[in-house]
Amino acid sequence: MSDQNALLSVRGLTLEVIHNGGAVVKDVSFDVSPGEIVGIVGESGSGKTLATRSIIGLIAPGIRHASGSIVYKGQDTLQAGDRTLRRLRGGEIGVVFQEPMTSLNPSMTIGRQLEEGLILHTKQTAEMRRTNILHMLTRVGLKDPAGALTAYPHEFSGGMRQRIMLASVMLLKPALLIADEPTTALDAVVQRDVMELMVELTKEQGTAVLLISHDLPMVARYTHRFVVMERGVVVEQGTTEEILSRPKHPYTRKLLSSLPFRGDVRAIDTNVSPIVSARDIVVDYPGRKSLFKKGAAKRALHGISIDIHPGEVVALVGGSGSGKTTLGRTIAGLVKETSGEVLFQGKRRDNDWFHYRMNCQMVFQDPYSSLDPRMTILSLVEEALRLIPSLTAAEKKQRAAETLEEVGLGEAFAGRYPHQLSGGQRQRVAIARAIARRPKFLIADEPVSALDVTVRAQVLDLFSNLQKRYGFSCLFISHDLGVVEQIADRVIVMQDGRIIEQGDRNAIFDAPKEAYTRKLLSAIPALDLNDSGGVKLKWRLDA
Repeated sequence: MSDQNALLSVRGLTLEVIHNGGAVVKDVSFDVSPGEIVGIVGESGSGKTLATRSIIGLIAPGIRHASGSIVYKGQDTLQAGDRTLRRLRGGEIGVVFQEPMTSLNPSMTIGRQLEEGLILHTKQTAEMRRTNILHMLTRVGLKDPAGALTAYPHEFSGGMRQRIMLASVMLLKPALLIADEPTTALDAVVQRDVMELMVELTKEQGTAVLLISHDLPMVARYTHRFVVMERGVVVEQGTTEEILSRPKHPYTRKLLSSLPFRGDVRAIDTNVSPIVSARDIVVDYPGRKSLFKKGAAKRALHGISIDIHPGEVVALVGGSGSGKTTLGRTIAGLVKETSGEVLFQGKRRDNDWFHYRMNCQMVFQDPYSSLDPRMTILSLVEEALRLIPSLTAAEKKQRAAETLEEVGLGEAFAGRYPHQLSGGQRQRVAIARAIARRPKFLIADEPVSALDVTVRAQVLDLFSNLQKRYGFSCLFISHDLGVVEQIADRVIVMQDGRIIEQGDRNAIFDAPKEAYTRKLLSAIPALDLNDSGGVKLKWRLDA
């Protein structure tokens, strides 16, 4: 691709840390043509966000531009003044960030926020602005566009907030859209809906897209070309089809091999009594109280019944708001059921809470918020053994050290604190705390959703190995069906607080019966490794 044809041309971009001169982005070069969708792929710390945000002058404090150029429509944006950058931001180059709640002003109505860009970059009348805003909100799928104008960001779901962000950007018809992890926090169905909408809108307006993500299947589905970054360096770039089928760099091959693949079928004896049973679980959340009346209660779970057998991994899947986390927390005893009961080893859980607590453990989505920042890693694992009277203090310390070794954190990590570990290492500590007591039942609530693809693969392998070694049963809650396909024996699909389908993993993935299950599965690819270290992506049946 020649520079003359490029809408955006980045050449030799190097960014440094001011206080020590260390390069965090090194000699990065790539082009984006008009109407083209280009992906930038890499794990946390690869420099992909730093490189792309510098296009519109959003270089982080403490970082400086050392060398290179970023030419947009023939003008180097790194040399541009504030007035030029203000004209480019929004008017020519739009940005959709990862978390819309941090981009939308919580104290301003949606209508005012959408109007801001039009006031700044266009000469439209108030009536024209309102008409265009209502049209765009309708276009992005809001059911009540007029009502949305006077609503606030907190009144919408994550997917709807991202649609509103997309509407605010596309209202100005930018020539380039920078989408920085635009769907990371969304479930599979909402993620696909938002991406399809983004591609459709940008195609209509001829907008080029620079898509930054660590989600390789999504990049593979929507981009024409992509760039692979590792530790601030571009290690490979080319057409999407070429890189997927014949990756050249070892790091690219490592990323592709870390994608989840279907695990082996395990023999689970379902004739024995379940280790955990939930019977007709109903959970109502109280309505919002006002001065004169109490709002109607919201029913989160509608009479749910499930069984989990010894040694079985049961995956609970569904979109945001389906009730899967509420069910997991109710079984754990963190949420009180309105009616129904939970049985453990055939006996009512409520009859012996101590026994249940000793044998039921939970791994949360964000280990940083569930680990005490003032305790060392060894102390955190040792704390889980505090209520076991049969172990002496020395035996507890030894068990904690052995458990850390089992999760791949040796003696060198024992004296460290949570903030000194990476996200993957913190999740290993959370798993170590959970298995230190040798529990019979474990609940894992989105345990790998916040991790990079290679770290996720390592944690999943660790989890599978520990489950085989100790034989604990597991309720694995996830919206990532690729992960579920790798690890689960049985799958339960939830929607709106109800179970709509359940069965063996292969039966659910290969022959789903419900339309909602088919829609979930259509959002993820089936993967086949080839002899070149690449993958072939086959998209499953569409809804």
